[in-house]
Amino acid sequence: MKTKIYHQEDIKQAARVIKQGGLVSFPTETVYGLGADATNSEAVKKVYEAKGRPSDNPLIVHVASKEMVTQFVSGISEKANQLMETFWPGPLTLILPLAEEANLSISMTDQLETAAFRMPNNSLTLSLIRESNLPLVGPSANTSGKPSPTTSTHVFNDLNGKIEAILDDGECEVGIESTVIDMSQPDKPTILRPGAITKEEIEKIIGAVFIDTHLVDDKQAPKSPGMKYKHYSPDADVIIVDGSINDWRHAINYYKTQQKEVAILSSQAIYDELDDYSVFAHYILSENKDVKSAMHHLFSGLRQLDTDLLGHNGVILAEGYDETSENMGYMNRLKKAANQTFFRK
Repeated sequence: MKTKIYHQEDIKQAARVIKQGGLVSFPTETVYGLGADATNSEAVKKVYEAKGRPSDNPLIVHVASKEMVTQFVSGISEKANQLMETFWPGPLTLILPLAEEANLSISMTDQLETAAFRMPNNSLTLSLIRESNLPLVGPSANTSGKPSPTTSTHVFNDLNGKIEAILDDGECEVGIESTVIDMSQPDKPTILRPGAITKEEIEKIIGAVFIDTHLVDDKQAPKSPGMKYKHYSPDADVIIVDGSINDWRHAINYYKTQQKEVAILSSQAIYDELDDYSVFAHYILSENKDVKSAMHHLFSGLRQLDTDLLGHNGVILAEGYDETSENMGYMNRLKKAANQTFFRK
């Protein structure tokens, strides 16, 4: 199969692929998704196969309207409705109780009583959903476990020959996946995956919100992607450095003594202070610890440095942030990429 690149003028053709049970990667404001008809179990099976995704890791359903959600859920609470009205289209995913007769294929093995829904803020993808008149599953369009794709080139590099097409709309604006909030129990709204929309922003709309980002064990069925498996990891080891500039120097020296090539993923401010330290490669996340810029560039940076280190015994030293609510989405992804590993001298 030759993977085609589609653009705005190819929406009808992309929708035809979806309706025929094929796979089309689509752009969103967060990352590129791998789209298939969410009501077609055979099409959803292809998504898992193309990604090499664990079969019990559920998929988010992408819709073009709140009305499309009502076809599949047993009800939308007042608080859930308020979140949709405020943040949709946008980087917020809501987990809602499924209706008994809901015709959705969101997991290969588990018959969950809930499903996750999102209305992405991208005009091309909304047009694709409307043209196909189908809800689309849309996990990140990458090889499972690798850094999520924020450009069509990333998707092509991972999935060329495995999917029918990629709908290209340039670089994603946000750069990390959506915030996921469990609204299946309206009296206990719980964030399961942090993202660009923070706990404080949500609480301004619906009041108190809980956070539960623990990883489930092998016997549990995750309600949300990212709750069970190592994610976002390049082939090179990733180590988080969250201390002073001296900690960065100690880290560089330490890994050089281990005969490793060192790559730096940091703000410009950190890199400038290391100008007397020779490193193999570097990628700048922001000018001066700007978390929005860091989120936007994180996955691209991990992918680029992994490419730079290809064939070398290398390590990526990545800049850690204080785990405030605003920084939680960035740190959630970075800690998973690093398998929770911090440099401690």
